[in-house]
Amino acid sequence: MSQSFDKIYVGGQWRSTTATFADTNPADGSAWATIADGTASDARSAIEAAHNAFPAWAALPFNQRCHYMLKIADEIERRRDDLVKALQAEGGGWFGKGMFESGYIPEVFHAAAAETFAPIGEVLPSETNKFSTAVRRPVGVVSVISPWNFPALLTSRGFAFPLAAGNTVVLKPSEETPYTGGLFFAEICEAVGLPAGVFNVVSCSRDNVAAVGDQLIEHPLVKGISFTGSTAVGRMVAAKAGAHLKKACVELGGKDALIICDDADIERALGAANFGSFMHQGQICMSVEKVLVQDTLYEKFLPQFVERARKLKMGDPSADRANVIGPLINDKQAAQVKAQIEDAVAKGAKVELGGGVNGRFVEPTILTNVTPDMLIYQNETFGPVVPVIPFRTDEEAIAISNDSEYGLSSGVITRNENRGLSIAERLQTGMCHINCSSVNDEPHVPFGGSKSSGLGRHGGRWSTETFTETRWITLDRGNRPYPPVF
Repeated sequence: MSQSFDKIYVGGQWRSTTATFADTNPADGSAWATIADGTASDARSAIEAAHNAFPAWAALPFNQRCHYMLKIADEIERRRDDLVKALQAEGGGWFGKGMFESGYIPEVFHAAAAETFAPIGEVLPSETNKFSTAVRRPVGVVSVISPWNFPALLTSRGFAFPLAAGNTVVLKPSEETPYTGGLFFAEICEAVGLPAGVFNVVSCSRDNVAAVGDQLIEHPLVKGISFTGSTAVGRMVAAKAGAHLKKACVELGGKDALIICDDADIERALGAANFGSFMHQGQICMSVEKVLVQDTLYEKFLPQFVERARKLKMGDPSADRANVIGPLINDKQAAQVKAQIEDAVAKGAKVELGGGVNGRFVEPTILTNVTPDMLIYQNETFGPVVPVIPFRTDEEAIAISNDSEYGLSSGVITRNENRGLSIAERLQTGMCHINCSSVNDEPHVPFGGSKSSGLGRHGGRWSTETFTETRWITLDRGNRPYPPVF
């Protein structure tokens, strides 16, 4: 039965919009909910509400902001079952993915609560015996533009730490997941009594994304932008933010490699490859998109990888919890993945498993004989398709991994930790995980990439640093002399 979330949350109030749009279940195309379609005017109202709420929120004692973070965590825990069901219906995610995501989010707010007790400055030496300090202060209104693939997790990561630092927030969730990535959090913040205007949500349809997004970046009262999404859009967000000299943290796409060395634990390698490639249909920015296997292990690894992936059951996750491979988020994404498969096959790739596309459902697909001229080698796939590529030496594996405009995450499987660290040091990625998949995250770590995978870092004190400004404040006790002429 379709639900109605036909209001935006601005200034502590639920406000009607002039229009609504349908929020569909990607598994069957049915209307899951009716959503408020916000406009540029609504975005301006939300920004003004956040601006008006900022002075009191920033002045609130740090321990009281901590208490709010803990209350938010507790309320999310209380509503975990509701969130899991919504994640499955709205985003097409597997039950296990929903359980992970809903369990992770409270930890984000616990970590943000801890940040309120962390040092926010330091005492500096002074040539003139001043009491000289460098302190951090919140920047003001922070806009958060969040994605659809892990909507609740990536939204919470985007706003929890700026909020804990004393900023106020205006959130625009993806039009694909406006509830789990946005309006759900408005319900949570209202339930815990967060002061009016401190947290605001403006949902909108694809038709209004550009207008609302421009307000959240270019409005003069917005002082910082947190964006997670595609590289193409992220470039535009960063460029507009830069033109206005605003702080921005943008976490974008990836083309991550898993390097499996000849001394790897084969079971560990198989698990890392299968999970990293096919978790949430490969719709993760740090999914394994290239499995690189040393040539002496290749013939042993490939058939076992194929058999392991073959066991993954595909279907509507809401209908059966055993359906691990659900639909891609929309028809456009399915068409893009299909085009990459067809391009690879036309240029000589071999389909070892899968290859079928039925509407939004793409079979877990493993390709071999993949070469650099293929789209599947060059472009982010964001689907359950992965090439397996042999390499001879560590240097060759590093070169293949680095042969990409992206640089988000990576993984290296080897029993020799020194070898793993040596490879990791030469990979051009913001993150690397030895003896684990490229898919890794924790609330308090510096999460982000290099090259076309983004700027800045989300998580823990790195988020706090991004969305605060450093100020130099001194206290002179009459010791600094001025020139006699003055």
